Amino acid sequence: MRIVAIVNPMSGAGMDPAIASARVAMIRDELSRRRLDGSVHLTEHAGHAREMAAQAASDRANLVIVWGGDGTVNEVGAGLAGSATPLGLVPAGSGNGLAAALGVSRDPRDALATAFDGRTMAVDMGKLNDRPFFNVAGIGIDAHIAHLFNQRSRGRRGPLPYVIIGVREGCRYTGAEYTVTLDGEPRPTSVKALLIAFANGREYGMGMRIAPQARLDDGLLEACIVEDRSVVSRFLHARHLALGSIERVPRMILRSVRSATVESNRPIEYHVDGETGTTDGRLNVSIEPGALKVKVR
Repeated sequence: MRIVAIVNPMSGAGMDPAIASARVAMIRDELSRRRLDGSVHLTEHAGHAREMAAQAASDRANLVIVWGGDGTVNEVGAGLAGSATPLGLVPAGSGNGLAAALGVSRDPRDALATAFDGRTMAVDMGKLNDRPFFNVAGIGIDAHIAHLFNQRSRGRRGPLPYVIIGVREGCRYTGAEYTVTLDGEPRPTSVKALLIAFANGREYGMGMRIAPQARLDDGLLEACIVEDRSVVSRFLHARHLALGSIERVPRMILRSVRSATVESNRPIEYHVDGETGTTDGRLNVSIEPGALKVKVR
């Protein structure tokens, strides 16, 4: 077997080089213990993980292990999508939503054991225009919060800053007007939305479940459209994310879809697995069933 490991030295580690060194050493020790041929690489810049994963797939590696957060996993998944090379995941970010959906342990040794010994599962890949996602893509307040969170320097992230930003922006964010078409329906929905999410996995991370019924391998995305009503209603109903009862939020649309379009007369702020962007006018949403192979228990 030929193994390639891709480690983000910053995910969950800030600027501490000792943590990155320990991650590399743990993988190398495991490779040696199993008498497997493998190489370990550190990411150096945005997009680097995707480049290395694509090369590993081209070289027909037997397994690519990614040690990092949702953004790094997104890059590696995009590089491997459509190939026969499976992804093994060691979660190390702030949210780790895909790892939660897959049931991958937060303990690195347990996660490595799953990467080497687990069964292979084919999961779907969503696309927002040309940007892939494997867990959740969102438009509105979640994208805005992700943008502000990503602007924080390494070492100043983590769950608490994310919650603080969420509370602050929950008080002052203003929703936008959107036209949403689900599965080509003849009558699109016009709505002032706080949030429009397309979920392949169940949760954003940290137990915040935007689509409790979502499955990674059913060829469908769960569309969740939350109308922007008032600041009070935002905080009143935010508890449903933690409780896994998002369907109880009033005046909300929750549907399983294969495609969608979202249009607005102002720039649309969005995220794919927590990685943000902005586009003008229109976003097209689609799904590619079974595009990525992953290792699970």
